[in-house]
This record gives sequence, structure tokens and C-alpha cells, in this order.
Amino acid sequence: MVDTKAVRAVEGIVQEALPSAMFRVKLPDNTLALGHLSGKMKMYHIKITLGDRVLIEFTPYDKERGRITRRL
Repeated sequence: MVDTKAVRAVEGIVQEALPSAMFRVKLPDNTLALGHLSGKMKMYHIKITLGDRVLIEFTPYDKERGRITRRL
């Protein structure tokens, strides 16, 4: 289990929608990250479209894949 203090949350913009609720997100430092929807977003059917601002969380192990936890 990952320590919650080590999780890094970054705001980004959705650039591309991929199959299986995956999205390509552009981060403020102009890098692209792969993000998947969190369980609560799937459970409550929160839709994400291109151009949406989202909050994506990264673990300290992988800086290129994360979990989308919020639509801003």
C-alpha cells in the first residue's frame, strides 16, 4: 500500500480519450501522462471529455501513469 503523503496530485487537461476509461492528460510542464478513472468516478458515472481540467494523482513509483480523481 502506498503512503498517502507520498501521492502527488497535479492538475492537467485531457488531450485524448482512449478505450477502457483511459485518458491522455497534458500536465503543466508540457508532458503527457496516461490516466485512468478512479473507482468513485466510475461508480457515479462522472463523464470526462476532451479539454476538461482534471486532477490526477501519481505514486512515487511511476510519474507517467496516474489516477484521475476529480474533474475541475
